[in-house]
Amino acid sequence: MNPTWINTTIDYLAGIGHIKADVLRTECKIYTYGDLLAYYPFRYIDKTQFVKISEASDLEAMQFKGTLISLKQVGSPKSRGGRLVGTLKDDTGVMELVWFKGIRWVSSQLRQGQTYIVYGKPSQYNRKWSISHPEMEQENVVAKSQLKLQPVYHTGEKLTRKGLNSVGIEKLIQKLLPLVKGNILDPIPENIRKELNLVSKEDAISNIHNPASTEALHYAIQRMKFEELFLLQIELVNSKLSTTKRIKGVVFDDIGDHFTDFYENHLPFELTGAQKRVLKEIRKDVRKGYHMNRLIQGDVGSGKTIVALLSALIAIGNGFQVGFMAPTEILARQHYVTLKKMLEHTQVRVEIWTGSTKTKERKLLAVDLENGDIDILIGTHALIEPKVKFKNIGMAIIDEQHRFGVAQRAKLWKKAPIPPHVLVMTATPIPRTLAMTLYGDLDVSVIDELPPGRKTIKTSWRTDASRIKVFSFVEKEIKKGRQVYIVYPLIEESEVMDYKDLMDGYESVSRRFPLPDYSISIVHGKMKPENKEYEMNLFATGKTQILVSTTVIEVGVDVPNATVMIIESAERFGLSQLHQLRGRVGRGGEQSYCVLMSGHKLSKDSKIRLSTMVETNDGFRIAEVDLNLRGPGDIMGTRQSGVMDLKLADLTKDQDILQQARHQAILLLEEDSEMELEKNKCLKDELKRIAKRKVNWALIS
Repeated sequence: MNPTWINTTIDYLAGIGHIKADVLRTECKIYTYGDLLAYYPFRYIDKTQFVKISEASDLEAMQFKGTLISLKQVGSPKSRGGRLVGTLKDDTGVMELVWFKGIRWVSSQLRQGQTYIVYGKPSQYNRKWSISHPEMEQENVVAKSQLKLQPVYHTGEKLTRKGLNSVGIEKLIQKLLPLVKGNILDPIPENIRKELNLVSKEDAISNIHNPASTEALHYAIQRMKFEELFLLQIELVNSKLSTTKRIKGVVFDDIGDHFTDFYENHLPFELTGAQKRVLKEIRKDVRKGYHMNRLIQGDVGSGKTIVALLSALIAIGNGFQVGFMAPTEILARQHYVTLKKMLEHTQVRVEIWTGSTKTKERKLLAVDLENGDIDILIGTHALIEPKVKFKNIGMAIIDEQHRFGVAQRAKLWKKAPIPPHVLVMTATPIPRTLAMTLYGDLDVSVIDELPPGRKTIKTSWRTDASRIKVFSFVEKEIKKGRQVYIVYPLIEESEVMDYKDLMDGYESVSRRFPLPDYSISIVHGKMKPENKEYEMNLFATGKTQILVSTTVIEVGVDVPNATVMIIESAERFGLSQLHQLRGRVGRGGEQSYCVLMSGHKLSKDSKIRLSTMVETNDGFRIAEVDLNLRGPGDIMGTRQSGVMDLKLADLTKDQDILQQARHQAILLLEEDSEMELEKNKCLKDELKRIAKRKVNWALIS
């Protein structure tokens, strides 16, 4: 068979036919022979071992060998209690075998006095073991090949109705394996296989579907995990090399007077060691002549904005403009106010352009921007509008980059003849292994220090029974002149219920903290943007002491005087969201607090999440726990990346394999960036095949 067998449609496999083929396509996304071989078992039944009846357990299915010493029918086959009961005996005891369906057919197949191999899950009643509807084969007709690790495949009702239960799928794959023997090309170059002691792809595929032994299965799975991660890293590293080595970037030769003046005369605080380290990394990038594509990862309050501003000043000092994009108008306005204040005694001009910027103002901004009179333009998605034309944009800063699509970022990228350097920021800490995959084509900088003077937020977990005490604590904080957030969950599927919870909560808080002694703001998704802005502004300026809100305040509110964050129904939030919300307090010099309110009945995962929040403020530690609980797909969001295509590899458990795969990908591409060498031909062909099947998810920025 020609190696192009991999693309042969499954309709051609004997025993499938167009009906089965259609259901495989719709239910399992199996279109070709290659897809069928990549439909891996999710577990295996060990039929190499036998258990004595005296060692039976109800924890899992087991295999026994014994003599059928009796077989009798109880009641009529058509009656409600009708059943067939057999007794299996070995040298340690006896066990009942029971059938409620197909009684006549089963009884015609079985013979008393024969030795049988019996498989099923035991259950115990009145100290007697029994198995309902066991699998049974006479010992003398069971071939050695059947006493094996039997693969179990995911199936479903529609598949089963068409004869495609797990055994049905196994039979199709066992038909296909001999047809492709000797024709499975290996995308992992031989030198890498030898160095890492990896089995061939053909051996791996064969042993995954038809394991010769437990050891052979282990090596097969490790090999295919490596392949998945290696192909992923080849794409990401190649994309990164394309950006850093093949795409020209504007050169910022000088540090510039703007940077020097601000650093020496207007910097509001001493930079941390981490901030200085990241600045050096950025400075090194922008002098190379290649396009910078760098991610700054830093916890809430770690000082990413000041690093972004200093980077912008380097660009301005070299005669370039800067675009600063934020995901929401609230956050864009907050950045504008912050930067405007910091730069008020300098010659740097900062402006803002958002969806609510009036037409007359836009026209004036457009002229000044095109003339080069605006140094930094802050905005939302509005910045990528065709009307926004920079004279010479040299740097694009993107905050909370996961909120922007690839196409949107690309539009900003095209606003100059030479693509501007890209600096993206996120306050969502991501474990290193996941960052290597999610942001594999970016250089990642981490700000892992908080500015001096920042006090650790004290976090506690309380139930409704403690609400009176919690409100008393809130009252004490307000009397000290502090402000308080009270946040309710917002989940799209239950929007009506969430809105009711919020309004009930608002009424409860209003009764406990009545006018005229207290003022309360309320913010939720159903409000008009201008009303939301008005309420937020009342809180930000200290005119209200309590802000009752949904998660709209997760990103973009900076009120240094707010010292208490109460999160209602905290068990309904993910860990990263809880951490983001907690980061809204602790932004001033005073001691801040986060109170997690929950019900009494919680799932195991909910307890782990809330306990983790109480135990640590370290965003990276929290991200590791989150990754273990949720898995990489959920953390990244729906199909943001090719990680979702992984069938065997697990970023949580296979960190060593991932690092090994990335190291080998880098070595290979440094030696043969175009994959022209003969030893890399199969790898190049496989990447082309994959590229035809999916969207190019590797473009992160």
